[in-house]
Amino acid sequence: PITPGELLCLGSSLAFTGLFYYLYRKKARVMARIQEAPKLQVGDDLPAVVSAADGRCLPYVALEGIVLPAKAALTSHYHEGLQGVIQKLLLKEHRLIWNSLARSW
Repeated sequence: PITPGELLCLGSSLAFTGLFYYLYRKKARVMARIQEAPKLQVGDDLPAVVSAADGRCLPYVALEGIVLPAKAALTSHYHEGLQGVIQKLLLKEHRLIWNSLARSW
């Protein structure tokens, strides 16, 4: 015979498995969208591309272009000829979505 404790453990195990699988699939879909993101060059036509997009927003996009340092480029101590810059400004947009379960934005 199966005891109530065993049923409780089995039920909670199945619930956690379902929850973690749901979260995994959700993150996998986001990763697939990021990997399929269009690559755009930084240039004069970029504002026109953004304004022509639906809702004037590009969900996922990879920007490519030349970066100029504000003061001086950082040089690597370990690899000769390797240089980098530090990003000064990061603009991150957050969309508010109504969560009906938690009744919050």
